[in-house]
Amino acid sequence: MAATENGRRMLQIAAAAADSKGGEDLVGLDVSEPLPLVDIFLLVTGRSERNVAAIADEIEDKLLEAGHKRLRREGREESRWVLLDFGDLVVHVFHEQERVYYGLERLWKDCPIVPIDLPERIVPGR
Repeated sequence: MAATENGRRMLQIAAAAADSKGGEDLVGLDVSEPLPLVDIFLLVTGRSERNVAAIADEIEDKLLEAGHKRLRREGREESRWVLLDFGDLVVHVFHEQERVYYGLERLWKDCPIVPIDLPERIVPGR
């Protein structure tokens, strides 16, 4: 079973939001086969606790604006690893040290990668 179209749309919204706040190393993983209740994991890295919080807040705001309901949020107070559960999409926003330590890419290495299309950034003067 592959990720649903709804999960893929949610991924694009969340990835664009993360990118707009400086999120790095964005990876989408199709976890629909081993986890029947979830379609996609989005993994994002932030450079500091403040950056992790800003990325998580922006993702949450954009998905809520698009009409998606948040089921659960964890880790916002410490902002070292924030988990946002939107049903079809679960977002993991990590501080870079936590991302390396927990290595979710290693744990889910058998899951296909879902392509992410980010909007091009306009660079002034070009």
